[in-house]
Parts: sequence; C-alpha cells; structure tokens
Amino acid sequence: MSAAAASPRPRRSVLYMPAANARALEKAKSIGADALIFDLEDAVAPDAKEAAREGACAAASSGEYGYRELTIRCNGLDTPWGRDDIRAAGAAAPSAVVIPKVSSAAHLAAVSDLLDTAGAPDSVRIWAMIETPAGIAHAREIAGFERTEAVVMGTNDMAKELHATITPDRAALVPHLATCLVAAREAGVTALDGVYNDIRDADGFAAVCRQGADLGFDGKTLIHPSQVDPANGAFSPSLDELDFHRQVIEAFEAAVADGRGVVTVDGKMVENLHVDEARRAIALAEAISQR
Repeated sequence: MSAAAASPRPRRSVLYMPAANARALEKAKSIGADALIFDLEDAVAPDAKEAAREGACAAASSGEYGYRELTIRCNGLDTPWGRDDIRAAGAAAPSAVVIPKVSSAAHLAAVSDLLDTAGAPDSVRIWAMIETPAGIAHAREIAGFERTEAVVMGTNDMAKELHATITPDRAALVPHLATCLVAAREAGVTALDGVYNDIRDADGFAAVCRQGADLGFDGKTLIHPSQVDPANGAFSPSLDELDFHRQVIEAFEAAVADGRGVVTVDGKMVENLHVDEARRAIALAEAISQR
C-alpha cells in the first residue's frame, strides 16, 4: 500500500487558480481548498505564459498558503512552453506538477527526466491528467508510474475527444471514469474527479459531487471558490458515518478478543473489509480536523 493510501491526505477540493492573475493568487491564501493548482495552461493566454510561470513558481515556494497543498499545471510537452514550465516548476519544488493529456508511462518518464534535470527533489510528484482516448487506454500504466501521486480526470477534453455529450448524469463518461478509478486504486494513488462547468448550478454541482464520491473518487477539481465548501462536504465522512465506523471497529475488536468470527452492528454483518474502510474514513477525518 502506498504512503498516500496508508495516511490519507485530504484532497476533497482541488481548485484551479489562473497563475497570470495576481489577485487570484493572493485570494487563494484564504480559500478553504485542500489543494490548489496554479494553472499555466488553459487559464492563461499565450502572451501571458511566461509571466504566469514566474507567478506560479513564486507562489509555490512562498510558504504563504498554510496547509494547502500546492501544485502547478504545466503546458503540454507538445507546446512551446511545456518543457520550460516543468523545469521551472521543478526548481520551485511544489508538491506536484500537473501534466495535461498524459498518454502513456513514456510521457511521464519524459516529464520526470525534466524534473530531475531541473534539480527537483524526489518529493515533487506528478499528477497525471487523463483526458484522451490514449490516456484512458493506458490508465493502468499511467497510475502505476513510479512518480505518479494522483490521476486527475479531464472530463471536458475527455468528452470532446470521445465525441460524447456531458449530460447531468454523465452516463457517457462514467465507464471511462471507472476505468481510471480502478487503475488508481490498483496503484494506490489519489483519484480526482473532473470539473463542473456551471458555477451557478449549485444543485447540479452537488449531484455530481455525490456521484463522484459514490463512485469512489477522493475529491474533485474545481473552477470557482464557491465550489470549495460543497466539495469538502461531499467528500468528507459525515458525523453519523464516523459514529458507525467507530462502532464497527469497537465491535470487531471485541469479537476478535472473544474469539468470535461473526460480528453485527445495527443488524449488519461486519467483516475485515468494513473495518479497513472504517479506519480509512476515521484517518481521513482526523487529517481534516488537524487543518
């Protein structure tokens, strides 16, 4: 089991922040997101790429963002800015670089080599965005790459590349999201659901958060600060759930001590797998409470 799986780091809410916008970078210091992605890609015009790179690297190394996990989304390797983004990010040493449209483990090896040549410490990991047919097809090797710490669903590009329509229930995307989620779980890395585009649609956003949590995602990438609190709530165990989890652990430990092989809690059969899930949820809640 990976360190990420053994000691879960909360990544319920992962907010994209345009790195070319100095006011946005300043505001991010007070937003309650678990993690921030300083974005050099989609949110930045071509003539602002270099300034955005400087701003993102300065922010990532500033020490001014408290508990928030800091990452930098670089431009793709097939762009004029991608390699310089990765080298600069490596030198700034954020928690991770976020790489768009990852297609294979070889793609990630090229990124990792660039990080190494920039002198990035081993602590700088890779969050691999899966948003193309090639990425979906190679999800297992992408998630299993030695420097991968998270797989991030790029649902907008995924739908575009698949010629699919994003409906409220995301029916066309769920099989592909599940494929990537299975790969992440096998590799023991974090799995982050994709963004929701309509920041005015609170009900729709809440429904998609519930769907992502029910599927098994660890959190959701976000495009607006107003989405942070709902995402935090959706991907956190509730007080009732935590109370049940504690009952499960107590009952199971008592049964083991008594030599009993069958345990029930509130009329439900309890097995090792339920105890493992209970301990994971409690560990997550404890990590959240320490913020």
